[in-house]
Amino acid sequence: MARTGRRPGKQDTREAILRAAREAFADRGFDQASIRQIATSAGVDPALVHHYFGTKEQLFLATVGAPIDPGTLFPHVLEGGIEQVPERLVGTFVRLWDDPVLGSAAVALVRSALQHDWSARIVREFLTTQILRRVLNQLDLEPAEAPMRGSLIASQMIGMAMIRYVLKLEPLASAAPEAVVASLAPTIRRYLLDPLPS
Repeated sequence: MARTGRRPGKQDTREAILRAAREAFADRGFDQASIRQIATSAGVDPALVHHYFGTKEQLFLATVGAPIDPGTLFPHVLEGGIEQVPERLVGTFVRLWDDPVLGSAAVALVRSALQHDWSARIVREFLTTQILRRVLNQLDLEPAEAPMRGSLIASQMIGMAMIRYVLKLEPLASAAPEAVVASLAPTIRRYLLDPLPS
């Protein structure tokens, strides 16, 4: 008897890789997951993973549904001295979230993280490995303090995103971007540069 239904094709293979990658990144984290493990779980050759997604980092961004590659944003944030990083970081963040297309994707990402434990783990990996690590590794910070500084900065940025873009609490929801930067950057500067409590 002939088989019916759609033959497995490119879309099926791509989705199988994405499913395996989501599980691997959620369970083992970005650093510990490997293309070979993901390929084995998806039942494909590792070369096929590279064919569809390129690098492990690009595969990770696809699993997260990241609206933009953070690597394209941070050279601007980090140029110049460390003193300007808070304003540039907050300004870049606000411009991304204010964009009608990119902002909608970012809101969807946060909402997903609030609804599912595996989504929360993936978003946590995204924040840690693709955003905070990129910024903190380029700054001359005490290595033992960098993780705490990064977590404190993330608490402010994600908190602002929740209030301004998800809950849309006024007057922050409709405040001018310049006002948001001016209000938030001093706190980011304190978390980045001031001595941490012992």
